[in-house]
Amino acid sequence: MRTERNLTRRVERVFARLDREPERPAHVDIPHMSRHRVVLFGLTLSFYLTIVAAVLTTSWLVAVDWQVMFFRPYQQWPDIHAFLDYWVVLGQRGPTAVMVMSWLGWRSWRQHTLRPLLMFGTSLLLLNVTVGAAKYGMGRAGPHYATAIGSSEMWQGGDIFPSGHTANAVVTWGILAYLASTPRARRWLSAVSAVISLSVGLTTVYLGTHWLSDVLLGWAAGLLILLALPWCEPLVARAEAWIFSLRDLLRSRRSGARLPQPESDPVPVPARTATPARESVGATRAGRQLLPQGPHTPRGERTPITPAGSRRPATERVTRGAPSTRTVS
Repeated sequence: MRTERNLTRRVERVFARLDREPERPAHVDIPHMSRHRVVLFGLTLSFYLTIVAAVLTTSWLVAVDWQVMFFRPYQQWPDIHAFLDYWVVLGQRGPTAVMVMSWLGWRSWRQHTLRPLLMFGTSLLLLNVTVGAAKYGMGRAGPHYATAIGSSEMWQGGDIFPSGHTANAVVTWGILAYLASTPRARRWLSAVSAVISLSVGLTTVYLGTHWLSDVLLGWAAGLLILLALPWCEPLVARAEAWIFSLRDLLRSRRSGARLPQPESDPVPVPARTATPARESVGATRAGRQLLPQGPHTPRGERTPITPAGSRRPATERVTRGAPSTRTVS
């Protein structure tokens, strides 16, 4: 009985804490493109270009790649192979996107804002465009498909440069730190995302699916996306406002109510142009006289005109003073 009471109290305490959560937190600090962030973006971009140039020129970095491949870490430490097969899933786009989107969707529902989901979708879009274009543009083959010892294996039809697992781990788990609502949570989530992304990248090297230079470029590619997200904040804000306005419009149409229309100046009514009056009855064809123009009279106020003469047939007409031809019975 005591255990059930304690469990009930804990559940009630959790729900009470959730009820106190504000709908639209006003203390959320939206990151902006500061000078410090611009400097980090420039340094990361320089590192990215340096790695690409080192691989294209078959420098010492390519030699290190081959040495690590010949070392075969999965044979040196086979005991952790089974665990790392599951750990590398933290860098796969499908499972990680579902996990992170579930959390951000619940957070968006609680706080009545679409910013977390929209920022996550924007980051995934940038990841697919940039990393995908680099992968298929350079076409580097992996260690298992290498053809010549010591070569860079570029433009061989591969798709591993940069490492997609590593870049996805940096972006997917780093977006949680980017969207954190407090500085303390941002520091903790930054540390956790850094550990996950570093370990996932090294796991791909351990399994032999990526060169070491692939992982280095994957870290740089993911970090570039996280640093560039403040440039997308105005666009995300406009998209959120448009979605909410569309929702309000659909709700108003469903309920049958009309949205208040903005006041506008009355449209001037064009003046009625005067039409020529009918021709006079006694006018001749040679010179027609028009009736003088005057105010328009409604049909109900016009004076009825009785035609001259009788409307009865001629056979029934009786001349006044003439004897009647009717027979008096």
